[in-house]
Amino acid sequence: MRRNLDAADEDELVRRTARGDRRAFDELYRRTSPWLAVRLRRRCADEDVVADVLQETYLAVWRAAGSFAGSATSGSAVGWLWTIAANRLVDAFRRRAKHAQVPAVSLVETTAPAAEEEVMAARVGQDLEQALLLLPTEVRQVLRAMVLDGLSVRETSVLLGVPEGTVKTRARRARIALREALS
Repeated sequence: MRRNLDAADEDELVRRTARGDRRAFDELYRRTSPWLAVRLRRRCADEDVVADVLQETYLAVWRAAGSFAGSATSGSAVGWLWTIAANRLVDAFRRRAKHAQVPAVSLVETTAPAAEEEVMAARVGQDLEQALLLLPTEVRQVLRAMVLDGLSVRETSVLLGVPEGTVKTRARRARIALREALS
């Protein structure tokens, strides 16, 4: 059996992992984790973050191997693996930045907003909510991913499974529709 795994390339190992073959997964890890760790260390000097990203990456590979094995893409398993790791590293940086932000503590007693400001804020919020409901679902999904989740065009593309150009077009359509609805 070991000889059989030695002859398999990384694409085959991912396909076997998708079928639940633990030995294929172990072999994939043995082959790819050293260079993956080196690539991650080039982008992040914190060993704890690199170790966490490696663990999250291989957990994602174990869980999602079927999405690669069943795809008709011409990409390699190694490229797919790196994409997962890079996305996990970006997530780790975002978590770190979020925890590093210390909320500002006001030392001066704050004043209540004027009644007019409260009414206008509620009015704008209602108008925005109505405008969002009028958007087509696919446009709303792009808007949610890019604005609320803070994802890039590429990350949104991967998340929604559409080309990057489509994400850009839908984002532009959303901005135009919202601008028209709110003016």
